[in-house]
Amino acid sequence: MKRLLALAVLGALVAGCTQTGGAGGAGGAGGGDHGGQLRIAIQSDMKNLNPLLSSNTTDGFIARLMFEPLVSANEKGDTVPMLATAVPTQANGGISKDGLTITYHLRRDAKWTDGVPVTGKDVKWSWQAIMNNNNNIISRHGYDFIKALDTPDDYTVVVHLKQKFAPFVNTFFADSDQPYPVAPAHILSKYPNINQIPFNVDPNVTDGPFKFVRWVHGDHVELAANDQFFMGKPGLRSIYIRIVPDENTIRSLLRTHDIDWMFEASINNYPELKDMPGVKLVFVDVNGYEDIQVNVQRPYLQDVRVRQALAYAVDKTRIIQTLTFGQQKAAIEDQPPFMWSFDPNLKDYPHDPNMAKQLLQQAGWTPGPDGIMTKNGERLTLVMASNQSNVTRRKESVQLQQMLREAGIDLQVKYYQADVLFAPVGEGGILQGGKFDLSLAGWYAGVDPDDSAQFTCANLAPNGYNYSRYCNPDMEAAQKTALANYDRPTRKKAYFRIQELLHRDVPEIFTYYQRQMQPISENFKGFAPSPVIESWNAWQWSI
Repeated sequence: MKRLLALAVLGALVAGCTQTGGAGGAGGAGGGDHGGQLRIAIQSDMKNLNPLLSSNTTDGFIARLMFEPLVSANEKGDTVPMLATAVPTQANGGISKDGLTITYHLRRDAKWTDGVPVTGKDVKWSWQAIMNNNNNIISRHGYDFIKALDTPDDYTVVVHLKQKFAPFVNTFFADSDQPYPVAPAHILSKYPNINQIPFNVDPNVTDGPFKFVRWVHGDHVELAANDQFFMGKPGLRSIYIRIVPDENTIRSLLRTHDIDWMFEASINNYPELKDMPGVKLVFVDVNGYEDIQVNVQRPYLQDVRVRQALAYAVDKTRIIQTLTFGQQKAAIEDQPPFMWSFDPNLKDYPHDPNMAKQLLQQAGWTPGPDGIMTKNGERLTLVMASNQSNVTRRKESVQLQQMLREAGIDLQVKYYQADVLFAPVGEGGILQGGKFDLSLAGWYAGVDPDDSAQFTCANLAPNGYNYSRYCNPDMEAAQKTALANYDRPTRKKAYFRIQELLHRDVPEIFTYYQRQMQPISENFKGFAPSPVIESWNAWQWSI
């Protein structure tokens, strides 16, 4: 998920602030009554606030405070209606018998904050905007399966698919691995593209529980309650989101009660947070993981034996015990154990530096005088990219340098700000642009086990989230089965096969499954994060 820079003429707005309402509060006083204001700290700034140009979990979280999808996932991972009146199924007639037509009926009480009703026109235009190649959209996965979209009346949307796509309902304006909300067509449809428009820094028309107030670029975002929200008047009066790129500083703010929530804290903070007075740790099982992405198009990494050697070189047990304090569980492949798609019989690569060396020697590499493998006069040096703000990943990268050196691999690490690491290729994005050998990152998926956005040829970056550039006919066949069948037994068998292929081909090394830690104030009520997004029920929050 990513975005784009604003026009030069908007530079003053971004560098200073934009405003569409009254002040959102100071957000600085510690303790006491905050007048119904929730204060949150995030680690990195956004490049814009357009919900269709979101690029990471922080973007998605903020977008869902202001904009709504057709359906969402609740705290149990169950799909629930939002703008739609019901979740389409074959049982209720929302999905046709042949699986090619999906019908949504929209709520009649949902309105944009300027009073205009939310209708099928907004859904249709939002889909067209996602499919518009002139827009810097990170992923069109699932949306590109649509042949046509009809709106027979203002409150009915009929989607016609090119082919059956089992995850569609949990993908199309839903909580997928790219959770797009619906955007206001009457505001945005006049633009040939949405990359550099005033709305991106001043989203002054929303339909969610909160309205935009102000964005002081690099410092904070202020939101105010939308008392006309269709699900009910929000329990909070305002939200103040501070941008603090250092987790040590955020931890101090939480300790002094200057914030109420340390958003998506890395597990590195666990020892200092677990007994912090007035703070509650909420752990959320998510369909996600920490991983090492392997750019299989890089010369040294095209040989699967080198990739397998990397897998043997990584000591997951050491990483989990020293960096997550035993709070996480080693990942075998991408599907977590709580999902129905997890294969319990799959075996992991054990930590075995000697086996790693044997595989490298089979691939033509020989030990140099300092122990680093060489071939044709070149050292086996790999460059790994990661984000600067995540303390756990910085520590893990040091451990990985040591582990890979034991196997004869020289690992160099480059750190980037998150908005650069995850940016679109047109903005110099490192992952989208393939400017790495390995990347140390993480992944949050949707409530469906669909992982085709990462491992299919059609989603090779920069056209999707397949940062590893992995394209394999066996994987294509397995993914086709998983996506074209609506019955769970067939899909489950396909995902077992997909996990076998990931183990065989090693486009990624999955280190541990994510149990996301969310440190919040004990006074923060109604917090019930879903496995995909924390802000799905923000109107129910109070403090």
